Amino acid sequence: MSNPDQPEEFNPFEGLPIFGDLGKLFSQQASSTWETARQFAVALATDGQSEPNVDPADRIALGELARVAELQVANATGLTITRAGQSPSIVPVTRTHWASATLDAYQHLLEPIGSVSGGDEPDDDMAGDPALAMFGQIMKMVGPVMLSMTAGSMIGNLARRSLGQYDLPIPRDGAELLVVPANIDALADEWSLEPADLRLWVCLSELTHHAVLSIPHVRLRLNELLGDYTASFEADHRAMEHRLDQLDLANPDSLGDIQSVMSDPEVLLGAIQSPTQRMLLPQITALVSVIAGYVDFTMDSIGRGLIGDYQRLSEALRRRRTSADASDRFIERLFGLELTQEEYDRGAAFASGVVERAGTDGLARLWHSPRELPTPSEVDAPGLWLARIDLPD
Repeated sequence: MSNPDQPEEFNPFEGLPIFGDLGKLFSQQASSTWETARQFAVALATDGQSEPNVDPADRIALGELARVAELQVANATGLTITRAGQSPSIVPVTRTHWASATLDAYQHLLEPIGSVSGGDEPDDDMAGDPALAMFGQIMKMVGPVMLSMTAGSMIGNLARRSLGQYDLPIPRDGAELLVVPANIDALADEWSLEPADLRLWVCLSELTHHAVLSIPHVRLRLNELLGDYTASFEADHRAMEHRLDQLDLANPDSLGDIQSVMSDPEVLLGAIQSPTQRMLLPQITALVSVIAGYVDFTMDSIGRGLIGDYQRLSEALRRRRTSADASDRFIERLFGLELTQEEYDRGAAFASGVVERAGTDGLARLWHSPRELPTPSEVDAPGLWLARIDLPD
């Protein structure tokens, strides 16, 4: 029996059967957010089907390729690949394992966005507008669950196509580098690539990324930039009003339109880019572009002598990474990663420009200290970067 002294909890979904039991989900504690996200991610990654374990033969084959790749990467980069005394290991996993581990790895970036979507107390303008006030209440209620659904769906989609854990250049803890044989084999079949060559390419790429992202000051800088970016979203519940101002909420025929709006993560998260983020973007893009350019240069220098049809294979993979679907692009934008062909080309031009002027030893100076990390303007002018780092401190 309800307590007449307690106001009945507002349920904006009452009378909207299209949302089923979502209202019950919205009342769950925030502690369940990540378990719910995990369930969404795994269900989407596997199409709701159980997965077989990784074939032991795949583990053995990838282990052998990883040993070859580790030696090649160490020789080509001169970087210490170990982290905290641990040598990296290529670990073949299922899509389920990859999705769960990736959700854990990205949780610190996603959590601040959830707090934005939860919203603050309504302001005077919202209180004076019943529709806006209603959806302000919705945002407060659905914030944790919508974060679960959005994070789960994004990670689940990534798990269906990612070859390794550094498809997005985001540092991770530990020395295990997760690769997904099912996705590698599917891509090899789709593009008519030699599976063994593609597996070796993935091992080289993962280990090269790991070598760079394990450099303490690089890791620290990129983590700081991405963390500051995701913590700087601003809430804009009025965006929902603009999307809904043409809808008749009392008309049952409009429920399909309402569902369409409510399934848009950009609307539901209620997070818009802030001035702080616009200031951070050039710095993030510069660092990520340079990392990509360095990795591509290193991969080319190793791969041409190690993989028979390397040119065709690398071209296929570079085309693939810039033809990601909307769900992949959404998570990139959410983290401030502008992984467009233009930015990849920008990084490649920087690397080649440095090598032309100062050789591979000059390119290796990128990672000596925080001072050597290029500014956004220097990424477009490698000669200026070389001139600056040659100046006395």
